[in-house]
Amino acid sequence: MKLKRLSAAVLAASLFPVAAQAADVEVLHWWTSGGEAKSVAELKKMMSAQGVTWKDFAVAGGGGDNAMTALKTRVVSGNPPTAAQIKGPAIQEWGAEGVLADIDAVAKAGNWDKQLPPVVSRVMKYKGKYVAAPVNVHRVNWLWANPEAFKKAGATVPKTWPEFFAAADKLKKAGIQPIAHGGQPWQDATLFESVALGVGGADYYNKAFVKLDKATLAGPTTVKVFETLGKVKTYIDKGAAGRDWNLATAMVINGKAGMQFMGDWAKGEFTAAGKVPGKDFICTDAPGTQNAFTFNIDSLAMFQQKNPAAVQAQAKLAATVMSPAFQEVFNLNKGSIPARLDTPMAKFDDCAKKSSFDMSAASKGNKLVPSFAHKMAMPSATEGAMVDVISQFMNSSMTAQQATERLARAGAVR
Repeated sequence: MKLKRLSAAVLAASLFPVAAQAADVEVLHWWTSGGEAKSVAELKKMMSAQGVTWKDFAVAGGGGDNAMTALKTRVVSGNPPTAAQIKGPAIQEWGAEGVLADIDAVAKAGNWDKQLPPVVSRVMKYKGKYVAAPVNVHRVNWLWANPEAFKKAGATVPKTWPEFFAAADKLKKAGIQPIAHGGQPWQDATLFESVALGVGGADYYNKAFVKLDKATLAGPTTVKVFETLGKVKTYIDKGAAGRDWNLATAMVINGKAGMQFMGDWAKGEFTAAGKVPGKDFICTDAPGTQNAFTFNIDSLAMFQQKNPAAVQAQAKLAATVMSPAFQEVFNLNKGSIPARLDTPMAKFDDCAKKSSFDMSAASKGNKLVPSFAHKMAMPSATEGAMVDVISQFMNSSMTAQQATERLARAGAVR
């Protein structure tokens, strides 16, 4: 990221809100739908109770890309917002630009190092200092299943890959589509990383997709991952191309399909349809990923403020985001789980309780790893190159060996 590259024309054309003044916080985000909007409204109320005025800077669309374009424009013009919704390695990239605020004093006062899993707190820091506050954790390595479809097929919800293929065959024989999937690059990558975690384990995943170790990426485990993925894709219907993820979830809800690999935002579709976890749908670990956990975190990165009152308001914002009260209400609305390990889970459903328990266990066992499909693990250029390889494999007759060689080359892209 080089901010100086942004053209003068873009700056001249921008019409964004003025910088936050005094006891204001201006927050750039793309939480604009349903439960997300409810959560933002709750945060606004909490800030108002502390005498801080919330100035909303919502930029919808583009999965956050539109928001990042707006953010670059504001920062280049010397007029950054108080905070912005930023994910994963992008926090480090903004830190390297020298524009993020040090909120380490707030973090120390709130004992964040003890409240967050170490792998999560590292993402929120730049050069050892907190510059961002996490609002939630999404688990990505879920398998969603329709119990009625499994009952009709005489199949058992799988825990291993051999069990998965046995269940898929029974579903297919019963006239039920085994896997609901959307043929979009990010969905292909989401499926791939669950297969990679299930086949190779957390140590392999960490070496390959976090450390980007070339020997690991080019090794026999990656070949096995692609071989498994190649078999999985034979259970995906021909109408998957371009299908949105929520439409794939609907296939599981209505019993047209038996299973879906998707993060826990899929749960919102089930609950919106009035379905109850454990009864109408099943949430379980993707095959072979018991005790492991791929995470996708939303966070607010703090930008340097010149006005002392704005700095004070920013500190209140960071502390409020990490408060148990906000962590609870935000995640009840969003379908995710709190980043704070000590947040009470009594009001959450069984899927969220399992997710929270598994995150804690995975953290202790060094099996808590960032989702590369959701921009948490590697530089954006590397991630883009890898996703391209995976998508090409899903949509061609490329062999597992060929895909492995290409993935290893993609791992060197920066």
